[in-house]
Amino acid sequence: MFQEKNGPSPNGRDGRGKFVPGNPGGPGNPHGRQVAKLRTALVSAVSEEDIRDIAKNLVTSAKAGDLGAVKLVLSYSVGPPHQGPTTDITELSEIQTATKTIGARTELEFADLRRWRS
Repeated sequence: MFQEKNGPSPNGRDGRGKFVPGNPGGPGNPHGRQVAKLRTALVSAVSEEDIRDIAKNLVTSAKAGDLGAVKLVLSYSVGPPHQGPTTDITELSEIQTATKTIGARTELEFADLRRWRS
């Protein structure tokens, strides 16, 4: 399938399948320029006021119960839900901190008792 390790293959790769220097690469996105022109045209056609009107209509639809509109409004205004710690994890963390604190205090008290006895 591949040529020898020391010579490039006709497809611009070496014997291990890696691209060799001077490889022209792929054709890229054949529709990229056209899509860029279309986006430019769309941005030119939409004003700031148009965006405000669309946003107001979207919020109105969300308030009326349109689930798609609700998702859009929340995702662009609030962002994705935060995956914070659950209550159980928070409580466990607090218990561990308290245990460490109590353990440290107990060690200090024992050290004081040892010094007092000696």
